[in-house]
Amino acid sequence: MSATHEVLNQAPPLIDFTTADEPALLEALRRDGGGWGEREVASLGERAGSAQVQEWARLAEEHPPVLHTHDRYGHRVDEVEYHPAYHELMATAVASGQHAAAWAEPRAGAHLVRAAKFYVFAQAEPGHGCPVSMTYAAIPALRSEPELAARYEPLLTARSYDFGLRPPLGKRGLIAGMSMTEKQGGSDVRSNTTAAEPAGDGTYRLTGHKWFTSAPMSDVFLTLARSAEGLTCFLVPRVLPDGSRNALRLMRLKNKLGNRSNASSEVEYERAVAWRVGEPGRGVRTIVEMVNITRLDCVIGSAAGMRAGLRQALHHAEHRRAFGAALADQPLMRNVLADLAVESEAATTLAMRLAAALDRSAAGDAAEAAFRRLALAAAKYWVCKRGSTHAAEALECLGGNGYVEDSGMPRLYREAPLLSIWEGSGNVAALDVLRALEREPGALDAFLAEVGTAAGADPRLDAAVARLRALLPHLADRERAQLLARRLAEQLTLVLQGSLLVRHSHPAVADAFCASRLSGDWGNAFGTLPPGVDTGAVLDRARPKGGR
Repeated sequence: MSATHEVLNQAPPLIDFTTADEPALLEALRRDGGGWGEREVASLGERAGSAQVQEWARLAEEHPPVLHTHDRYGHRVDEVEYHPAYHELMATAVASGQHAAAWAEPRAGAHLVRAAKFYVFAQAEPGHGCPVSMTYAAIPALRSEPELAARYEPLLTARSYDFGLRPPLGKRGLIAGMSMTEKQGGSDVRSNTTAAEPAGDGTYRLTGHKWFTSAPMSDVFLTLARSAEGLTCFLVPRVLPDGSRNALRLMRLKNKLGNRSNASSEVEYERAVAWRVGEPGRGVRTIVEMVNITRLDCVIGSAAGMRAGLRQALHHAEHRRAFGAALADQPLMRNVLADLAVESEAATTLAMRLAAALDRSAAGDAAEAAFRRLALAAAKYWVCKRGSTHAAEALECLGGNGYVEDSGMPRLYREAPLLSIWEGSGNVAALDVLRALEREPGALDAFLAEVGTAAGADPRLDAAVARLRALLPHLADRERAQLLARRLAEQLTLVLQGSLLVRHSHPAVADAFCASRLSGDWGNAFGTLPPGVDTGAVLDRARPKGGR
């Protein structure tokens, strides 16, 4: 080949690295009772960065699921065919306990360790994380019906991925899905029209159309339908105890922007057999804890995407030269990279703090439960919003190379908006902040107490907390409160992130965060950290430690 095709000044492939090399993640584990799981997290991080898992991720993305409604003879089968790489990802995730194992293995820090595992493995391929997350979140809802929980929970928490349409109670392990939204209402599930009719034998028959049901090949689904008492939660299996297919008709798979490895479908219930979960007419209350758990995974997933994008941007900048110097050594690029690193660490630190709050609230800590209720709603809004902006800037760090599918950056870019939309898009999350303030006794006090542990440590943080407090009286007027809801969610998240970083992070990271996000001198794009920020220390902390 001629010399014109010699490859020069290109970054080498980033393979065989670890996604668990992040100081903020490891420090959070040790700080909040999850140090015992550090070795497992490290092992999974090495697996996630391996050439094998990276190839699984590529194949699962490039070969999306295919719906087969009928077999060759015309029988209705409603099966979804996945690439084998997807099953490898699922099997690895389940074996590591990312799904629901934390509920069956009660131990201080169990949910934090699980969150760390979800974080490091989602960096490899996020689509499979959807059914993993739903299975994790199903347990609290299912426990509202003890008889069903006794039968299904041991299988939902088992570390066995047993794919295939067979009676669920005869399998080695189960995956759970959610089937709530309908086309006329979306997030407004109270407008659902799917009907539930008692069959006289303790079961119900569901009839209706669900607009979004992700992972339709899950074994069981928690579903909302309208009984005589009102909106009620039900457990719907794909296969009935006698081995026959339940009447869930997969009408089509959604042609989505991202999340391509994971199937999302429209489902028609044609008198599908279901078992009631929780009190009749209290379906929203039954399902709300499930939603709050999956919202936590939206925050973790956004943080994971930021870390993955940052890693690629740093790797490229350290190997690419322009205008006589490595990109990573040029002041403006260093500012961009450091700004991305600060955002990533703030997201990771907050996500792990919320996971620790779940551990403590599950153990009966009422103050932590109140704190989590408000902090999670705000974080769902802001961190997930920032994910898309972060992905766009990280992609741009690679220039034209980042716009090419082979780089993996378009996949990150397409994935980021989903986590802002899933489980309630921006307005829904912001309004949930108002709902938490109104309905959760002690939520605001618990939140301000957490933030207040850093009082006096940084004047910029103190000033931001004062601005937040000044905003609160304006919420008394309900219409005005709605107009301020997004600003409130943003400010709540920023002061909480600032407090966490000031207390727990490297001083350079905390200073950069407070000097930009909290000082009022922040630009409108990444790369606008003010002069004087120690970008070198920020980048040293953020830089991946492995790879070739």
